[in-house]
Amino acid sequence: MSSSGILKSSIAKKYAMALTGLFLCLFLVGHLLGNLQLFIPGEEGQTAFNEYALFMTTFPAVKVLSYLTYASVLFHLVDGVVLTMQNHKARPVRYAVEKGSANSGWSSRNMAVLGTIVLVFIVTHMQNFWWKMHFSDMPTQVVDGVALKDLHTVVLDYFNPAVNSMAAAAVALYVLGMAALGFHLWHGFASGFQSLGVRHETYTRWIEMVGKAFAVVVPLAFASIPLYLFMTQG
Repeated sequence: MSSSGILKSSIAKKYAMALTGLFLCLFLVGHLLGNLQLFIPGEEGQTAFNEYALFMTTFPAVKVLSYLTYASVLFHLVDGVVLTMQNHKARPVRYAVEKGSANSGWSSRNMAVLGTIVLVFIVTHMQNFWWKMHFSDMPTQVVDGVALKDLHTVVLDYFNPAVNSMAAAAVALYVLGMAALGFHLWHGFASGFQSLGVRHETYTRWIEMVGKAFAVVVPLAFASIPLYLFMTQG
């Protein structure tokens, strides 16, 4: 038994970290598919994105999944940071000669740092979009006589240098967050399967290949959205 992290059992913590991490990978795919609608120009894109935002915030099953996602994010990131801090306390004096790269990659040795950057990004992201969608006055778009909350305009304005003087900083933070996410996934995707015992010489190599592709393609696709909006507006 271990007292590290939020959970007391090291076995429970290992499985919980793996399951929440892999669940969040599924969430990333779904969220990306919705956000890619921001590339659709004009009123068609505006309507598609706002209807997606309405569905994500009102459909009961999706709302349940959303709360599960919030809980997974908090557990996965916070427990990882706590565990790393406790590991450092357990070994306050570093070895005179340390060859971390001999047995692990850079991303695996810095998971807590990368997770902290991702956590800061998530808090900022939710403050600027999720909070406004739920609790602030929003512009509206009327579609077939129905007034939709116009999150599309809020997002475009946030990354528009002609509207938001901090747009460049917002884009930079977004890209930094996606870079940290990519490095985090580079190690974490395959590690999640390994923690669940899914490891065999026949398919482990394929899991690692898929994980690395996922770690590059998904964050890069996310990062391309604010870059595109910033460069095509203003």
